[in-house]
Amino acid sequence: MNSPMIQLLVLAAIAVFLILRLKNVLGTRTGFEKPAEVSEKPERPSGPAFEVIEGGPDLDITDHAPEGSDTALALAEMKRVEPSFGVSDFLGGARGAYEMIVMGYEHGNLDEIKPFLSEDIYESFVEGVAAREDQGLTVESHFIGIREMELENATMDKTTNEAELTIRFVAELTSVVKDRDGEIVEGSTTEVNRQKDTWVFARVMGSDDPNWLLVSTDG
Repeated sequence: MNSPMIQLLVLAAIAVFLILRLKNVLGTRTGFEKPAEVSEKPERPSGPAFEVIEGGPDLDITDHAPEGSDTALALAEMKRVEPSFGVSDFLGGARGAYEMIVMGYEHGNLDEIKPFLSEDIYESFVEGVAAREDQGLTVESHFIGIREMELENATMDKTTNEAELTIRFVAELTSVVKDRDGEIVEGSTTEVNRQKDTWVFARVMGSDDPNWLLVSTDG
């Protein structure tokens, strides 16, 4: 094999190796994943190292609420009463709870979601499902994903330690309503609907029960 051919094979092998490494590092983007935000950080000045001053803003709070706002102060009080509480952790749990509760109601599986509903919300869900059944209607839905999610407000009652967090959701799903004969009377299996909800979750901070309850829904 001549020298130019050997060099070509070596260069090709290096190119394949670099492509595989880049794929492992960058990964594959799917669904509604947002592109990573690139922030330009100023270079550290040369010279003596600066001391890190403790007691700065809690990024777990300021990532979701303006520093010094009523919401931020309420979140800080929640953490004071229950140091293990994390805002980002809560929002991650709320994301999963939203899908579970929406689909539980759509499919009429209320027993599965009852532990996460206040008594009033559970009763309203029972009435809604019963009304569908009385009319012989069934719902078939497919949850696609949460498009947007934002912490809108947080309050903390210092007397009772009851905390409330208001979350705005924008989700996408397909949904059809069928009658007793299986005929579609509303919706489409292919048309994607955008659903907007503002939900309030509540819990007594410091209590043994770790579950947040859905206490209010406002579509």
